[in-house]
Amino acid sequence: MAGLTAAAVAAVAFLAYQASANVPADLSVKPPAPSSAAPSAPAAGRPKQPARNPLAVPANSGTGERVVYALRERRVWLVDAGNKALRTFSVMPSTVSPPPGAYAVTSRSGSVRGSDGVQIEHVVRFATVEDVSIGFSAAVDGSTPSPDPTRRTGGVRMKREDGAALWTFAVIGAKVVVVP
Repeated sequence: MAGLTAAAVAAVAFLAYQASANVPADLSVKPPAPSSAAPSAPAAGRPKQPARNPLAVPANSGTGERVVYALRERRVWLVDAGNKALRTFSVMPSTVSPPPGAYAVTSRSGSVRGSDGVQIEHVVRFATVEDVSIGFSAAVDGSTPSPDPTRRTGGVRMKREDGAALWTFAVIGAKVVVVP
């Protein structure tokens, strides 16, 4: 009985998080109180820019079915042919990153030992930078530690369930777009 209750609480918490992550920004803004003072202009006379939805597909990532990897955000999106994100998740980049641009998946491995010595699965390679292969993978033990800054490695690590989704989505030749 306690297990069922715990599962129900976890499900409700997950759904609450999803709902809060998708609430439009303007719903959380309280209407201004009536006043006789004239409204003030935004700083420097520019209109205030709406906050960017961190889960939205980056605008500069092209079109069509693709994997989008945002270097600064440390995030990947799996995008369908209609430009809709099917899934997005955070990743841990390695010490060597590809420059922004369009790539294609060149090779895949179901399970291998990573260049850092960790057993990995669902390896999807798409670039080479200075003789370092760049690719997405998940550690079999589920870990996503920060890489050793003294080693040149190109694995972009993610959780196992995200790795499985990317593995299914990104077949040989699939487009990968890297944005800053």
